[in-house]
Amino acid sequence: MTAREPTRTTLSSAASMRVLAHPTRLRLLGLLRERGPQTAAQLGDVVDEAPGTISYHLGKLASIALIEPADAQSTDQRERWWQATTALTSWEPADLLDDPEKLAASAGLQKSIGQAYAARFSDYIDATPTLPREWVAAGASGDRSLRLTVEELTAMRADLEALVDRWLDTSAAHDPAVADGAEPVVLVYQAYRRP
Repeated sequence: MTAREPTRTTLSSAASMRVLAHPTRLRLLGLLRERGPQTAAQLGDVVDEAPGTISYHLGKLASIALIEPADAQSTDQRERWWQATTALTSWEPADLLDDPEKLAASAGLQKSIGQAYAARFSDYIDATPTLPREWVAAGASGDRSLRLTVEELTAMRADLEALVDRWLDTSAAHDPAVADGAEPVVLVYQAYRRP
């Protein structure tokens, strides 16, 4: 299996991090990445917000080049379609340690992402009784407390990223339009020095 390097946007300004830190914008970007091109009305139905509010948030995401207009997917010329520009968004918090403004913006964005992860996991727990038993059995959640050097933690980060990369081609091989048993799966991992 050969992992493809996903396209990536690297955030470098405090302003861009603050734009993305809004919970609704995080969700909209995720939906565009998962579902492909969408209109504000379609996205509004999913996040339960008015299309005007969604359009405002989409404009903010477009202002930092995380989304862009997409080709129309219907014949209705009044609809405006949007798509994500890349598969991933990243930034390196260690590179921001000397810039208090960027560090604060990064912290705010990381906290918003953590809250979104927690909400998604809570939704999963609530839905567990309605899921097929085999999907519940296949899921995983856990944590470990390890004692590592900074070099070992760096190596573990590389190992975790390589493991995820090995599954990118498998994921990409599943066409959402084909009923092959594949479903969206969320993967979240964290490894950090405890304060």
